[in-house]
Order: sequence, then C-alpha cells, then structure tokens
Amino acid sequence: MKAPQAERRTPGMVDAELKGNTLRVYVYALKKRRVGVREVQRALLMSNPSLAQYHLNKLKELGLVSENNGEYEIVGEVKVDVMRDFLRLGTLIVPRFVFYAVFFTVFAVYLGLVASPYFGLVPVLGWFTVAVGTAAAAFWYEAVRAWRSAPSP
Repeated sequence: MKAPQAERRTPGMVDAELKGNTLRVYVYALKKRRVGVREVQRALLMSNPSLAQYHLNKLKELGLVSENNGEYEIVGEVKVDVMRDFLRLGTLIVPRFVFYAVFFTVFAVYLGLVASPYFGLVPVLGWFTVAVGTAAAAFWYEAVRAWRSAPSP
C-alpha cells in the first residue's frame, strides 16, 4: 500500500515550507487546537477566507492538521527552526529560557535571603549569589528576546 504524501515529508521539507503566513496560521492553530477558516481569517486579519483556506490546506498537506466538517485540528506538532526554543503549555507558548530564568531567579533570591548573614564569614557566598543573579538576568534577557522574535499569530 502506498504511503500518503504527508508521511513521506522529511522534517527539513516541513521547515522549508512552514514560513510566513503558513507559520502564523500554524502557531494560531497550535494555540487554539481546533480552528475554522473564517476564525483564522478574522484572527490573523487576512484579506479573504480563501487565503486562510489555502494556508490551512497547506498545513493539511504537510500532515500537521486534519480536516473534519470544515474544522481543522492539530494532529502533528513540529519544531520548525523558529519554534525550537519554545514550549507549549496548554494554549500558552513560552520560550524555554523562562524556566531557566525562573529557576535561577528563585535560587538567587534564596541565596540572598538565607546566606546574606554569612557573607562576612564566607565571602565566596556573596560572589556565588552575584554569579547566580547574573545568570538569572541573562536568562531573562534571552527569554524576552525569544518572545519578541516569535512568529505572532
């Protein structure tokens, strides 16, 4: 039995075809899980429904969505080049750096509160707290930068 077209596509081919408005439609569909043509057109401010239909059909050809009675539902999640640094939590898409930033921020605050009485006795604790705080700031910077570079639906 012959395999469908979408199953023969390699991740590199999907990366090459998933860009521009098609990527915007994909990100929107990822957030909503199930979308209709008119909904996509209105949400992404497309000029007409046939343009939204074209991009949804392109996603269907790539094997990323399936169509059922005019509604498109996400069936495959692919980490295209632009989306590799993001994780999906329900309907929220956040940069991976946010988790590292939160961890280092909590650790730096904890060290600052708990270890501060001992900075005079063990000066290394102060330097370590500053290093962890600097790491937290760097991760927050990268998280904000990733958020700004994300394709907006």
